[in-house]
Amino acid sequence: MNFASRFTKPCLLLALTLLISSVFPQEKKKKNQGPPPGTTVIKDIVYSVHDEVELKLDLYRPEMLPEETLPVVIWIHGGGWLNGSKDRCPAAFLANHGFAVVSVGYRLTDVAQWPGQIDDCSAAVRWVRENAGEYQLNHAAVGAWGSSAGGHLAALMGTRPGKDEKAIMLQAVCDWFGPTDLLTMPPNVVSENRTYEQVSQSNGAKLLGTPVPDAPELAKDASALYHVSADDPPFLIVHGSEDPGVPVSQSTRFHEALRSKGVDSTLLIISGAGHGGAEFKTEEVNRQIVSFFQTYLN
Repeated sequence: MNFASRFTKPCLLLALTLLISSVFPQEKKKKNQGPPPGTTVIKDIVYSVHDEVELKLDLYRPEMLPEETLPVVIWIHGGGWLNGSKDRCPAAFLANHGFAVVSVGYRLTDVAQWPGQIDDCSAAVRWVRENAGEYQLNHAAVGAWGSSAGGHLAALMGTRPGKDEKAIMLQAVCDWFGPTDLLTMPPNVVSENRTYEQVSQSNGAKLLGTPVPDAPELAKDASALYHVSADDPPFLIVHGSEDPGVPVSQSTRFHEALRSKGVDSTLLIISGAGHGGAEFKTEEVNRQIVSFFQTYLN
């Protein structure tokens, strides 16, 4: 092998390495992220067991615990009820504002259909109240916050029959662009643009275990819009005006239904925002989230 060939191969390898690094720079940063500065986390606490499946949660608290108990915000992740994880918890920053944050893992649709998901969320609230003394939590100040499918579940935690059970009663709910009426969600509606076969493969069908049009009563049970009552807790609803996945009407109709019953509901529509994204992570939005939970949980 001559000098040129020995020199060229390493150079080609170096060039390819640099090219890959420039195209996929994010891959170098994908590491397990710890809690936010000033926060501690207790991971993988088993809060319930269903059919030998352990359900786990993560508990975030301020590093410097105050003398008084901490109000609690339960975070419910999104992912269409079939993906997502408790490990990524956008609500964890609230620990630096005097809250305990509980990030809940629940059974996805490859493990259980409705109402397994809401049953798991209720079990998590019970765990908070039953273990409040051990973890310095305020059992009388518990709220929920979720995004997308997690927003759907959080809204149901505040509205669905059974919420009046003292052990699972919430004092505040923040719903980020969650579906509130499965019957009118476009993926669940047969139309000139969507066949019955396509509808039968929607996330809503996987949640219910049957196409949504075939089970209207079950779909209503899984839709917060149909459970609104005067004793619901205060709501903060946040939605992007250009959301391509969950129409903004899912939130506007829900907000109007809450207000019609005298429930304290605030609707924040973020102009130009889609289904999540950077527009939901600004200082102004964070400030409104903190202010909402401070008002109703402190």
